Amino acid sequence: MKKFSIISSVIIVILVIAYGLVGNYFYNFALNANTEKEFLTGNPHLAQSEAVSAEVAKTSELADVAFSKKHPPITTSIVSSDKLSLKGHLYENNNSDHKWVIVDHGYTSNNTLMVRWIRNFYEKGYNVLAPDLRGHGESEGDYIGMGWDDRKDMLLWIKTITDKDPKAEIALFGISMGGATVMMTSGEKLPSNVKVIVEDCGYSSVMDVFTYQLDDLFNLPKFPVMNAANTITKIRAGYDLTEASAVKQVAKSKTPMLFIHGDKDTFVPYEMLDDVYNAANVDKEKLIIPGAGHGEAEKVDPEKYWKTVWGFVNKYID
Repeated sequence: MKKFSIISSVIIVILVIAYGLVGNYFYNFALNANTEKEFLTGNPHLAQSEAVSAEVAKTSELADVAFSKKHPPITTSIVSSDKLSLKGHLYENNNSDHKWVIVDHGYTSNNTLMVRWIRNFYEKGYNVLAPDLRGHGESEGDYIGMGWDDRKDMLLWIKTITDKDPKAEIALFGISMGGATVMMTSGEKLPSNVKVIVEDCGYSSVMDVFTYQLDDLFNLPKFPVMNAANTITKIRAGYDLTEASAVKQVAKSKTPMLFIHGDKDTFVPYEMLDDVYNAANVDKEKLIIPGAGHGEAEKVDPEKYWKTVWGFVNKYID
């Protein structure tokens, strides 16, 4: 009996150690801001689709470069609730008439890669605030918030705008993880200044997108791997992956929302579009761009993309 008890104890210890090692591995793999995300390099789900026109892309890139040279941003910052210094780029527009937009970048990206969207909003007379999300760019943070902790930071960024301009009419825009960020923000208590939200290829929940990637990259099941990863995430990052749901947040939203996705997106699966769209109980539209992969909707059909964005946004910010 004693021998059995010892063996059982050893097995339990081994299982606990294995659980922790697995959880730490996948935490570092996906959420540690200080580790290289090698799975993104050469990822076939991020390969440029054939629907992207080289001529159109070149024209847009030249316009982005010219805009960046002509309009250098002002660096601004906030201190998060957990005492991180978060940086952002501010593009003040003399023709704004109280129009503002916050533009959020994607996973492992930063605000310098959002010039395309910054430029288009600026040219429509918007003041543009482009934060570096926690753990990205010039912002502090040892972990990636996946939109969940970032939603709290977004409330602070919104406050910096309303403190500066009490009459501000604010749009929220985000792509990929930034899209998930603005959707997760939508379920919080927002000031009446926030008039409209546009999300581009955001995921339905962190658990859903990680489970999908786990199967795609490693052919591993959700249980027990994601359970272990979630345990370590709660310990090291302080948030619960099972709570980080854009679907649940959108269901609570009172802000009109435009949902955008490319139908060839296999990185954040196209099917997630309906998950978030169907959850919304607000004035809403969805835009599907045929042939567009992840984050490519604007590149594949910029004319339809911006016509739809302005057609929706202009209903709430004149």
